[in-house]
Amino acid sequence: MIKVENLSKAFGSKLAVNDISFNLERGEVLGFLGPNGAGKSTTMRMVTGFIPPTAGKITVGGFDMLENPIPAKRQFGYLPENAPGYGDMTVQGFLNFSAELRGIQGDARRKAVNHAVELCFLESVMYQSIDTLSKGYKHRTCLAQSLIHDPAILILDEPTDGLDPNQKHEVRNLIKRMGENKAIVFSTHILEEVEATCSRVIIIDRGRIVANGTPQELKARSVYAGAVHLRAKGVPAAMLTEQLAQVRGAAKAEVIREYDGLVEARVYADKAAANPNLTRDVAEMAAQKHWEIDELHTEEGRLDEVFRSITLPDTVTEAA
Repeated sequence: MIKVENLSKAFGSKLAVNDISFNLERGEVLGFLGPNGAGKSTTMRMVTGFIPPTAGKITVGGFDMLENPIPAKRQFGYLPENAPGYGDMTVQGFLNFSAELRGIQGDARRKAVNHAVELCFLESVMYQSIDTLSKGYKHRTCLAQSLIHDPAILILDEPTDGLDPNQKHEVRNLIKRMGENKAIVFSTHILEEVEATCSRVIIIDRGRIVANGTPQELKARSVYAGAVHLRAKGVPAAMLTEQLAQVRGAAKAEVIREYDGLVEARVYADKAAANPNLTRDVAEMAAQKHWEIDELHTEEGRLDEVFRSITLPDTVTEAA
């Protein structure tokens, strides 16, 4: 549905996007993740034909964006950054105008507007002018215009910006549902959105793609992936970590905190050793040493830690 090949964009001497390539298929929800200034919005603007690339090729729905921009743009709905709209129009008027621009006429237009309003929960503000709306409702109105023609491809730049927690939940669920039969790419800097909605994630940093995979694949790269967390009672902290570090497949053990006679510790998995039974081996050691264990579980990887380690490679993150 979208094919990006060796895409670059320079603004004067600054290379904002540097030779990136990726594909997007129907049924995928692709999260485009990166720190501020990484090149996310610039990439989205090139993919939608809003700005031309300095180099590279973009194909949308089988059409080259530079050679055949009109049929390419017919394939997608676009929610730009900052959700622009005509402030003097009502929500209903703006959506009717958007449908008309898409060539939707008569009864089909009425049905398309009503459907978009229902999807984006805009019933209560249908007849308000856009200028009078809250930031959240303005954003939802612009999201509705991107859906008005039921496109096969959705390109969303920060789709939950300005929404309250309940609205964010609604929009995330909407994206997940639509992603079953559409191709969706959205940029975000909110990691919880990635885990909640995405089937695949691209991390971009300083204009280059530095990671591409499913959320689970990226989380598996975390130092916390497969670590064993335990809480023991009546065991000296130094003895506990010394013994735990000797378990097969352990990279290291450390104390997280001590309180009320309890010691919380974490045993990090040695990825090279790849011991699938690290948790069981820790439990067996605890039983052999007659430690009183209040809690013992295997940890998941953390996407935020992977994100920091990838985008700030010189920064050492501390275990929490």
